[in-house]
Amino acid sequence: MLWKHHTLADLDFGRLNLAQEQPRLHTDLVRLSRGGVGAQFWSIWVPCTTDRAAIPALTLAQIEAVFRMCETYPHLTTVARSADDVERCFAEGRIASLMGLEGGHQILDSLDVLRFLHRSGIRYMTLTHNTNTDWADSATDKPNAGGLTAFGEQVVATMNELGMLVDLSHCADATVNHVARVTTAPLFFSHSGARALCDHPRNVTDDTLQAVGVSGGIVMVVFLPAFLSAEYGAWSAAHKAEQRHWTGPDAGAREAAWLAHNPKPPCGIREICDHIEHVRDVAGIAHVGIGSDFDGMTPPDDMASVDRYPALLAELDRRGWSSSDLAALTHGNVLRVLRTTEECAGKAMSIGT
Repeated sequence: MLWKHHTLADLDFGRLNLAQEQPRLHTDLVRLSRGGVGAQFWSIWVPCTTDRAAIPALTLAQIEAVFRMCETYPHLTTVARSADDVERCFAEGRIASLMGLEGGHQILDSLDVLRFLHRSGIRYMTLTHNTNTDWADSATDKPNAGGLTAFGEQVVATMNELGMLVDLSHCADATVNHVARVTTAPLFFSHSGARALCDHPRNVTDDTLQAVGVSGGIVMVVFLPAFLSAEYGAWSAAHKAEQRHWTGPDAGAREAAWLAHNPKPPCGIREICDHIEHVRDVAGIAHVGIGSDFDGMTPPDDMASVDRYPALLAELDRRGWSSSDLAALTHGNVLRVLRTTEECAGKAMSIGT
């Protein structure tokens, strides 16, 4: 949401007021409240293709925007740096605003930058985004490091020492397995699905789901349709390939004709719940959460924005989920993983020289 706000209004809340419904976004504070959201990880994201010299300013501007948002709308949200902070915000009736760095390229190969970003409020870091870093392999790039380099191991050790969640969403299987060998904290996936249901490299294998359970970790299930349904993913790829031919004044009509012959496959709350239940069945009820990825993707039609969470929980209730199971899914599990990771701070051994 922050990157989209940056592109639409340069992070100016006077121009794009988050205390009002904003139809150009999937997320605003009004719909978060309506959806019953009590805590939100705001993604601090800069595209991998960004010129290296421009990354610091873009990253820091989004972090500053979270603090400014909480100062602008103090009746609705406040900054949270810990599991205890989140619970305090729950008690106050305000949304807890946490931050996660989505892409290790933003630390510019510097452990000091990583430490500074943690000091600035970052509580998880996704080791890679869509492309490799120099020290870790991405799920959607060609293998380079074979998992982590020696410096990548130092990054993970430093995150353990800081009590920062090591986010494995976007990481190659080799990176996930390497992290599992060296981390002292629970395994954490901020927004991924189950590969057994949709064979996408961004999704988590059953072997890894079992390892997540053993580690006491969590997989927070993504809502991106191409990660939920192979049929939808194939349709989406075909649609994207055809779009380049739809130009000129008849572009809309040509797309409508294509869609009439190639209707969008169904994908939505039912498929999200299928992935949630698969993670539960393989890893255990204590190891599944909700990851969404709103404003980072085109969501399902029946899960179009953050005010639709009650509909998701209603479907799980229909499937027989108990109130305690829903409490674990929606907040209990992730707070436990966050708190356990915080307890790792200062206990990890440094790796490398």
